[in-house]
Amino acid sequence: MTRFFLCLGIVATFGILGQPGFAGSEGMYRETVSSSRVPTFTLDQAILTALQRNPTLLNAEQEIKRTRGVIIQVRAQALPQINANANFQWTDPNLTGARILGNTSTTSGFTPSAAAASLLEGVPASQVGDARTPLAAPSPVPVRNVETSDISYAISVTGTQLIFNGTTFNQIRGTFFQRDSAYFAFRNVLDQLIAVVKTQFYQIIVNRDLVSVNEENVRLLEAQLKDQQNRFEAGTVPRFNVLQADVQLHNQIPQLIAAQNNLRISKLQLAKTLGLDFQRRRGDSPPLEVIGDMPYIPRPIELADAIEMGKQRRAFLKQARANVLNQLQQVRATAGQWLPNVTTTGGGEWVSSPINSSWHDISKGWTALVQGSVPIWDSGAIAGQVIQQRALLSETKITYDDDVRQVELEIQQAYSNLQQNRELIQSQEKNVELADEALRLAKARLDAGAGVQLDVLNATVQLLQAQSTRLQALFGYNSSLAEFDRATGAQSSYSEMFANLRPRATTTKTYYTGSDVDAMGKPKEVSEERISTTTTRTRRTSSK
Repeated sequence: MTRFFLCLGIVATFGILGQPGFAGSEGMYRETVSSSRVPTFTLDQAILTALQRNPTLLNAEQEIKRTRGVIIQVRAQALPQINANANFQWTDPNLTGARILGNTSTTSGFTPSAAAASLLEGVPASQVGDARTPLAAPSPVPVRNVETSDISYAISVTGTQLIFNGTTFNQIRGTFFQRDSAYFAFRNVLDQLIAVVKTQFYQIIVNRDLVSVNEENVRLLEAQLKDQQNRFEAGTVPRFNVLQADVQLHNQIPQLIAAQNNLRISKLQLAKTLGLDFQRRRGDSPPLEVIGDMPYIPRPIELADAIEMGKQRRAFLKQARANVLNQLQQVRATAGQWLPNVTTTGGGEWVSSPINSSWHDISKGWTALVQGSVPIWDSGAIAGQVIQQRALLSETKITYDDDVRQVELEIQQAYSNLQQNRELIQSQEKNVELADEALRLAKARLDAGAGVQLDVLNATVQLLQAQSTRLQALFGYNSSLAEFDRATGAQSSYSEMFANLRPRATTTKTYYTGSDVDAMGKPKEVSEERISTTTTRTRRTSSK
């Protein structure tokens, strides 16, 4: 059910619900397997299948559940603890008599009769057995006829409640931030997974197109070889032309073989990302097929706005913020060891009589205990722990600031790659047309006897290079666009159905990570732009 809601939360990003005949990736997967034995995916279906089956994402989901268990475990330290204890003991009667009423030395003035008297003192008459000699009459003969119980038992129920300390409540707050960190880690993995699926999907398409281009080029070279053989047999061209065409053909065949191998490997990689298992009946056939083309949709982008959007939306930064806040609570919890620790314990006890095992003759009552402790002198143990935790807090703040710069770098790199591939696409579109026209003219000149075979071969190579460069530019643009969406946090959107995994605190201003706040989420007193402006003005003033 969780994964079902997760998929519904991502659907809005790709507009899948608007496609006619779409029935979900699982239904499509089963339908395709039953019909052709090879699953076929569109881009949207591949993404949804990865969200349902990818093990990295599933592990991130389990990490959220694990942190929820940590919250329950730590929170239990501040809640009442109730325990029941019971013990039951049987002792041989011979040992009982020897232990209680055996002969003892009279040097201390303690006699067996006195032992019996002290044993029976204060015991109700119903618990006293039949004694042959009255206890009031002292006798020099040791008394051995007091009946003692060979069974003893005790039952107690006690409850413990923490009243006050300086560590538990801060630790509980820290676990909430750990849960939030796990949630943002899940979202970060999800965005990375979508980008990876897009890139691998486009890699299959570009490899498929490269195979088609190389096959077409091989067919052109085969036709060229056959034409030169016919001309050689007719005596119009030397044998050198035949050999040259044959060499060019066999030089092109390895490129076709490499393109076919790259296509197979790219399909295997996507199948692994989607979580598809190997089927023995498949053998060496491809694990999946894809449906789609390599789109080119130019997108206007403002770099400054994209960087700010990335800072505000990246789950990567929000996870770093949660780590900072968690470490702050660890500092407070460690320093809280200097405060008093007060607990209370209370409960009831039921103890059997030493001479009667009857349940009606038990002794019962209530107990209460309040304990408190405060450290007076620990030779600096707590101070050392506080120093360590504060250093760790400083490390998380430094890491957060570096993560902000990492986000800026990723966005700028993706933006630069988009510009490069956009320019390559624009240049190669015209170049493909020119190379195709050059090949046509070279063939026409050769047929008319005004050209040479080398011109045709060179034109064929140039056309193949232009087509390959254009396909690689298209792939680079789409993969860079997927990386740009990931870096800016625009890779996916989330609906309210995603709230079964999302903690409520993650929607608050606590995790606002814009440029105007620091690692703790507090407003910056002086922004970086003001600092740079002030520095520039100072330099100008000093120069004057």
